[in-house]
Amino acid sequence: MLTKDHLDRIEVVLISPRNPLNIGAAARAMANFGFTHLTVVAPFEAHWREAQSAIGAEELLKNAKRTESLEEAIAECTLVIGTGTLVYRKAEQPAVIVPELGGRVTSELGRGGRVALVFGSEKHGLTREDLSYCHLLAVIPTDPRQPSMNLGQAVAVFLYELAGRNEIQPQLPVENAVEASPLPVASGELDRLAMMIEEAMLAAGYSPKGMQAANRHDVRLLLRRLKLNAADTRRAFGLFRRMLHKLKR
Repeated sequence: MLTKDHLDRIEVVLISPRNPLNIGAAARAMANFGFTHLTVVAPFEAHWREAQSAIGAEELLKNAKRTESLEEAIAECTLVIGTGTLVYRKAEQPAVIVPELGGRVTSELGRGGRVALVFGSEKHGLTREDLSYCHLLAVIPTDPRQPSMNLGQAVAVFLYELAGRNEIQPQLPVENAVEASPLPVASGELDRLAMMIEEAMLAAGYSPKGMQAANRHDVRLLLRRLKLNAADTRRAFGLFRRMLHKLKR
């Protein structure tokens, strides 16, 4: 079972949920398995905190964070996991099925990281833009004739797998942690690096106006594929900062 410290570093993120009852059901599933951190991004309904389906999770729902963007919701997370199906999309990042997810999560928590588990809206799931912020795409194996699941049920399946079926590995001693497992980098730091890279691309004339949105998307995704740690990110900042200075001169 995950420890309280591990649970405190896992965030469940719901993007633009349309039905307050689904938000309440997700909160109830979180309470079932000991998760307490919920963020709701741009919800459709104003009164979602009053969902009657949050039985036993009223306090959790009351304390949930609300943000206007996914970028803001995951800024402090070092492993961002998108959820969905491969029936209607081709993954642009590594894809894993839910039973294989526990090892990735426990490894990240073991090195001091923070994890976000991101769910899209009931209508269309996560968009391609949403997924560009994710390191992984996690999939519940379902019958291809009916691949989509109710939001609350999907949250319950994921959290059961994480809390009920996976054992956390012992954390390394503090004196060996940096050497054996480099410090992770937060999503917000990767986005700041992406902005600097884009600025350097523009200064070099590499990114014409018609390609800027596509290049921004690809750079954001690339930085997550590279699995940079904090030291790598600092070096990359220094490199692109110097390049940008030379270009502007």
